[in-house]
Amino acid sequence: MNKISWWRTSFGDAEIERVVQSMRNRKISQGSVTKEFEKNLSDFLEVKHVIAVSNGSSAILIALMAVGIQPGDEVIIPNRTWIATAHAVHLLGAKVILVDTEEDRPIIDASLIEEKISSKTKAIIPVHMNGRSCDMSKIKEIANKNNLFVIEDAAQAIASRNSYGYLGTQSDVGCFSLSVAKTISTGQGGFAVTDNDVLASKIRAIRTQGVENVKEPKEWPMPGFNFRFSDIYASIGIEQLKKLPERIKYLRNIYEVYDRNLKDSVFKIIPVDLNSGEIPVYIEYLVDNREVWIEKLFDNGIETRTFYPAINAASYLVKTKERYINSELYSKNGIYLPSGPDQSLSSIRKTIKTIKKIVL
Repeated sequence: MNKISWWRTSFGDAEIERVVQSMRNRKISQGSVTKEFEKNLSDFLEVKHVIAVSNGSSAILIALMAVGIQPGDEVIIPNRTWIATAHAVHLLGAKVILVDTEEDRPIIDASLIEEKISSKTKAIIPVHMNGRSCDMSKIKEIANKNNLFVIEDAAQAIASRNSYGYLGTQSDVGCFSLSVAKTISTGQGGFAVTDNDVLASKIRAIRTQGVENVKEPKEWPMPGFNFRFSDIYASIGIEQLKKLPERIKYLRNIYEVYDRNLKDSVFKIIPVDLNSGEIPVYIEYLVDNREVWIEKLFDNGIETRTFYPAINAASYLVKTKERYINSELYSKNGIYLPSGPDQSLSSIRKTIKTIKKIVL
């Protein structure tokens, strides 16, 4: 039996040829091809500065360093996010402050943020999970009122929009991922974006041990590390970015097919607002008896994935016994159905047909 994987993406001849070309021209480390990729991303996202880095996790860490997060500071994040968001805060010695999600969407509930602000709060990280827009207008209003930085975690939101423009471009710094299970990928990699010249300079320096001119450093002005990108990654990224418009259309189509055909099933879709410009990377549902469904679907040749635990499950990060009712529900019942820009419609139809015929 040919199994349907939970995620499918593709890298074609164009990517291979571009990598070969770069290698033949000895464009291996971070150099001119990376700059070309950064320029292409800048043009697409309509943002002044794009700084490519080793991965999306590094982008968040560097952004926090650039805005001056230090031990003892507090950073507000949603309880529903990939653990990297919290780890970036933790590794800098700052304290993770959690906020629950909205009731019907797994993104930070902006109405709960202000009650978590203290004299130690320095930043808010809204996370645009699966291309969904957080309430950036409200979040920026709160940040301005309390003199806080805003860093968008847009790892799952490249090309998603709201009425103000592209997600990830509406704050001090936006952070993106280019790992395999994303709309476009370079295998690993990520990037940070900003319209702030000072922050851009700091991020570039932090990327290369604290100096922008790594070849001839005159001094050591700030701490940094090796968070560099590579021209090999960039070669893949240049060709992947060309495919983005078509992939956006296809991901929207996948979402609509699932939504239309599973409306009356026990699977309840976690909504993405296509009409406002949000682009779903993954197909996300809530379902009771999730583990039983995963087993039954696997027996029928269909791979799925559970949602990862909420951040308050990490005892080394969170010491409070506070409950986060909404985000904990997603952790308990959330499931990813077969997704991805190279997932065939026949595989999606088989998944839908199988769900409809299974009786628990």
